[in-house]
Amino acid sequence: MNWWDTLLGKNPGRKLDNGVLPECGDGYSAVSGDTQAAIAELSQVVRSNPDAVEIYLALGNLYRSHGEIERAVQIRQSLIVRPGLDKETQAKAWFELGRDFKRGGFLDRAMGAFEQARSLSGDRASIVAELARLTADSGDHERAARYYAKLGHFVAEAHHMVRIATERFAQGQDAAGFKWLRKALKVHPGALEAWQELMRQDLGNKNWLDLGKHLDQALESVQRDLRFVLMEGLIDAAKTHEYGAHCSLETEKPFQYYPQAELTEAVLPVLERQDSDLLLQYYAAWMVCGTDPIGARRWLERTLVLNPSFWPARLELLALDMADMVNKGGPDDHAMSESFRKQLEFFILRARELKRFVCRKCGLKREQIFYVCPRCRSWHSIKYRTTINE
Repeated sequence: MNWWDTLLGKNPGRKLDNGVLPECGDGYSAVSGDTQAAIAELSQVVRSNPDAVEIYLALGNLYRSHGEIERAVQIRQSLIVRPGLDKETQAKAWFELGRDFKRGGFLDRAMGAFEQARSLSGDRASIVAELARLTADSGDHERAARYYAKLGHFVAEAHHMVRIATERFAQGQDAAGFKWLRKALKVHPGALEAWQELMRQDLGNKNWLDLGKHLDQALESVQRDLRFVLMEGLIDAAKTHEYGAHCSLETEKPFQYYPQAELTEAVLPVLERQDSDLLLQYYAAWMVCGTDPIGARRWLERTLVLNPSFWPARLELLALDMADMVNKGGPDDHAMSESFRKQLEFFILRARELKRFVCRKCGLKREQIFYVCPRCRSWHSIKYRTTINE
């Protein structure tokens, strides 16, 4: 096994695992005990054997892990200029130097070091993955898309193509924007981001017929357990279009914003055809709750037929019941006392604060949708928490 295999702890040519880029190890086992003692031991070995290149690199890795970036950089640079060093070892030194610079926040220097490693060693997955992340973080979406294409990471490639499209739309270059969206969907037909942006454009242009058609196509193309993201994004886009990006409405909480009638009329027939999908039935209830509480109740009750433990539906049915009882008023036995109403309202508001989304990989809970998990970096690992204990 060569040093790249050691570095990755796996075969660097393997396929991506569930859309997660290979993480780049430090090329040595985890250090136990006192890191400073380990550094002292390795430093002594290096002094005794100046030709021990791998030990030099391991020592640099230890310095980096201990936050001593300058000393780690010095070790890499001393190796790079060493006469007679073979290309593979030079590439490894450049690669580790890039990681040192990245850890220190010198992103331009990190990019240059990774490019040097790539020129010496070719498109190794570990090098291209680092370049992909750096270009993505710097906002260079075209280069990021190209790097992700080399990795065969089509979800990420399509994502950055959509980012290019949104930039073009913001610049008034609609034709170029739609061109990039078509490219993204060609690369990955199930690209959530591409379908969302396409429907956002329909919404902005009030192309209700096209919006319904695109939603129908998106529901057929997107992974089934991710289709709720389409609806979440569409409702958020509707709120932004109607009230502006800085609207104070807490629309990230369900049933707190009522979509406009034209949008509901375009979307509802599409959702009606998805009668076996729990979450789409729930979003249908959300679409009509502002104008048709009775219809919203019917949609919510359908979800409970599909899953009696679906807590969001039970919560909204409770809210509807409370509204009915408040509206009755008077001495009726079914009327609600002011004290009971306040207590019930408090619990409903607190229940709506539960984080609705969770990462299937690492369990991170969030209230806003995400395409890549902020914690474990998994792509499209979001899941709706249909039961409270998820």
